[in-house]
Amino acid sequence: MTVESDHFSTKTAHLRLTLFTGYRERVEEPQVEVVGQGPRVVLVHGSVGNAPATWAQQRELADRYTLVLVTRPGYPPGPPRDRIDFAEQAEQVAPLLQPGDHLVGHSYGGVISLLAASQRPDALRSLTVNEPPAFGIARGDPAVEDFLARFPNAPREPRAYLEFFLPLVGSNMKLPDPLPPELDAGARAALAERPPHEAEIPLGDLAAAPFPKLVVSGGHSAAFDAVCDVLERELNAERAVVAGAGHSIPRAPGYNEALLRFLESA
Repeated sequence: MTVESDHFSTKTAHLRLTLFTGYRERVEEPQVEVVGQGPRVVLVHGSVGNAPATWAQQRELADRYTLVLVTRPGYPPGPPRDRIDFAEQAEQVAPLLQPGDHLVGHSYGGVISLLAASQRPDALRSLTVNEPPAFGIARGDPAVEDFLARFPNAPREPRAYLEFFLPLVGSNMKLPDPLPPELDAGARAALAERPPHEAEIPLGDLAAAPFPKLVVSGGHSAAFDAVCDVLERELNAERAVVAGAGHSIPRAPGYNEALLRFLESA
């Protein structure tokens, strides 16, 4: 199925001069795995799971597409980070995009993908986002307000956070005890993420961009549905509802088929 495989990661970090202190901060780059053949599909994962964990079922698409799996800084196998910021990571994803790429973002990675797409409107062939938690565009919706109100008092210990977070997004995953190191690291990364409802999504710029858009929801959450409804309307996007896996949409039955139909029509 896979005739070509390449893997590389940026082992060295570059230094960034901060605005006020002059301190040179170490900035890790995304780790990228490239596998398959055909047009490129850049895949950006969400919270808790890294790229290999999130996109495992999409590897079967590598017989017709080149999959570019981006593991965001702060997630294993990279070193942990004290803070993970969607705006900074959008600036890291945008340069990875090449003319004609399809961009697919899941959850927190969908927020990053919306921002990165707005920075490279002429590069993309299409944009797909799976339930991005861009709740800022749907403030005032009762389900959104109830969802956000739960987070200020969320646990800060990795296992307790997963026990809080996973059921909230429709997951019935049974947590092993103890947590495997990669899952523990993923929970710590999720805890370090800047709240995604703070993202200012440039809806006007994205609507004006020439590439087609697909918004995917899982039919399990009124809060995520509210966000997807706004994106569908404001971006004049196609909409797909893929049920059966809660917020873990890439694992849902029929997701690959829905994604393929959109990619092939783009």
